[in-house]
Amino acid sequence: MTWTLAQRLFLLCYSLEKEKFELADHNGRGAVLRAAALAELSLDGKLTTVSGNKVVRSPGQPPSDPFLADVWNDVSADEPQRWLPLVHHKAHTAQEPVRAQLAATDTITVRRHKRLGVLPVDRVTLDDTGPVVALRDGLRDAVLSGAGQAARLPLPDAVTAVFAAEVEMNSVFTRTDRREHKETFATLAVRVDDALPGLRRALHDTYLSNQVTGGG
Repeated sequence: MTWTLAQRLFLLCYSLEKEKFELADHNGRGAVLRAAALAELSLDGKLTTVSGNKVVRSPGQPPSDPFLADVWNDVSADEPQRWLPLVHHKAHTAQEPVRAQLAATDTITVRRHKRLGVLPVDRVTLDDTGPVVALRDGLRDAVLSGAGQAARLPLPDAVTAVFAAEVEMNSVFTRTDRREHKETFATLAVRVDDALPGLRRALHDTYLSNQVTGGG
């Protein structure tokens, strides 16, 4: 099954065992989805890195994916921009379009119910857990098998793994995983930083900011 990086990370946020989002903060999920979209646009040549860690929108047509197109349009075609505001900007609205895409393809089901009989909340369930289990376990096997195996990960997979670790997505890599395989994660982070200078740091700073402010 082919998913965008944003869709993959949305699905990986969901704990299959707990049947809920491990990354509970709404803005935190939105930030990682925005960062994933920016990464995919850059890897596809839709964004151009300039001035070290700034980007501009590349000439051409927008992506066919609506969420990617929205993020692409947020990037100036003339004035180089830093990653941080691009990750943070509209993070609070990023989840809904990605979730709607996955619901439209019957990947997830969203049901509205009332918590404690009063507060309306949406409950997300996976229609088929198999592909998500395969995605999660494939990443875990590659990263936790050691630096040699992790070094052979395709760059989009490396980005997915690094972003999941950066926002402490325990549904993919537990705290123990991240501690015991610290060197492997550091090696992958360098690879991602070489391809996308500054983007991982922007996601990290946004995530920390959300933890401090309790955003979401």
